[in-house]
Amino acid sequence: MEDVGDGMAGQGNAAPVIIKRKKVVVAGGHHGGAWKVAYADFVTAMMAFFLLMWLLNATTENQRKGLADYFSPTVPVSRVSGGGDGVFGGDSVFTTESLARSGSGFGTGTADGPAPQGAVGPAAAAEAAALDAVAEMIGAGGESRTPDVLRRHIVTRVTDEGLIVELFDLDNAPLFSEGGAEPTPLAHDLAALLVEAFGLVVNDIAVQGHVRAYPLVLRDNPVWDLSAARAQAMRRLLEDGGLRPQRMARVAGFADRRPATDPADAARNNRLEVILLRQGRADGR
Repeated sequence: MEDVGDGMAGQGNAAPVIIKRKKVVVAGGHHGGAWKVAYADFVTAMMAFFLLMWLLNATTENQRKGLADYFSPTVPVSRVSGGGDGVFGGDSVFTTESLARSGSGFGTGTADGPAPQGAVGPAAAAEAAALDAVAEMIGAGGESRTPDVLRRHIVTRVTDEGLIVELFDLDNAPLFSEGGAEPTPLAHDLAALLVEAFGLVVNDIAVQGHVRAYPLVLRDNPVWDLSAARAQAMRRLLEDGGLRPQRMARVAGFADRRPATDPADAARNNRLEVILLRQGRADGR
C-alpha cells in the first residue's frame, strides 16, 4: 500500500504533456487578393476601350461632335422671365408650344433675335439633330433608303451656314442638258428627294449654281448665265414638287469661281448646292 501511494503522488506531481500540431504550408499557396483587384481594373479598362472603339466606328462625325458638345461644360442662362423656377423660366424648349411661338421650328431664335454664331444650348442642339436627321434621310448615312444611283451624286456637309446638300454631275450622268439648263430625269429625281427630306423641318433654303470652266478663248463665256439659270431651274423643281416658295431665301449663280476639284473643267464642277439654312442665316451672313 505504501508503494502504491508513492506512485500516485509521483503521477500528481508530473508535468502535463502538451501536444503541438504544426500546420505545413505548401509553397505557392494564398498570397492575398490584390491581384483580383488589379485584374478587375484591367478588364474594366479593356471594356471601356472597346466601347469607345465601337462608338467611333458606329457614329458619324456630326454625331461625335454632338456628343462632345454634350459633355462640354456650359452654363445655361435664361433670357426670358417665366412663371417657374429654373433656367428655362418654367418652360421646356422642346414643347410644341415653344417652337410654334418662336416660329422657328428647330431654330435657335430667342425673344431678342437669333442666337449668336457658335451658341450652344438645347435649341441649338435640337436644330443640329434635325439637320443630322435630314442628312441621314438624303443619303449621308448607311441606313438611308436613297437609291445608289442617286446617292452617288450627293455629298452633304454641315457648316455654320447650315446643311449643304451638293448635287453634282458625273461622267455620262449629268443633271442638266449639255451647255444648257434643261433638267434631266436625274435632276427631277434628286429634287423630289430633297422636297421629301426638307419637309422634316421649316428652315429657309438657298440654291447656288456652279459650273465647270470653259475655254478662255470663247467670245461669250456662258458660266455666269448658265450657273444662275441652273440654280433657278432647281428652284422651280423644288417648288413644283411641293416646297413652299416662301422658304426660298435666295438663288444665286457663282459661275466657275469656286471649283470643287481639279482640273477646273472637270464634270464634277457642274454642281448645285442646296442649303438648308440655320435660323437667322437667310441673309447669308
